[in-house]
Amino acid sequence: MLPFNKNLKQFARELRKNMTDAERLLWTHIRKKQLKGCQFYRQKNIGNYIVDFYCPASKIIIEVDGGQHYSEAGAAKDKTRDDYMASLGFTILRFSDIDVLKNINGVLETIYKQL
Repeated sequence: MLPFNKNLKQFARELRKNMTDAERLLWTHIRKKQLKGCQFYRQKNIGNYIVDFYCPASKIIIEVDGGQHYSEAGAAKDKTRDDYMASLGFTILRFSDIDVLKNINGVLETIYKQL
């Protein structure tokens, strides 16, 4: 079983209800086992973090990043988080929200190759 912080459970629920446009678009393409029959979960609590999308079968985490991730502080936080996830054996795929919105087919192809 994955480590998780039970105090983040309600926050994860709220994030599921209030997804960004980019997250919503990606979710329409990966939900219901549409890619290679793999199940994805959204806004999954892992450790002290909530990841955007998680595929347990392939141990893949997908992050859709908005502008705050491109600051120096945001990049440092992402590295700490990615290092933690990698220590649990996950592969992390990061896409900008613009990539998802303007190049969904390219994003899906990249995910498909990793599954």
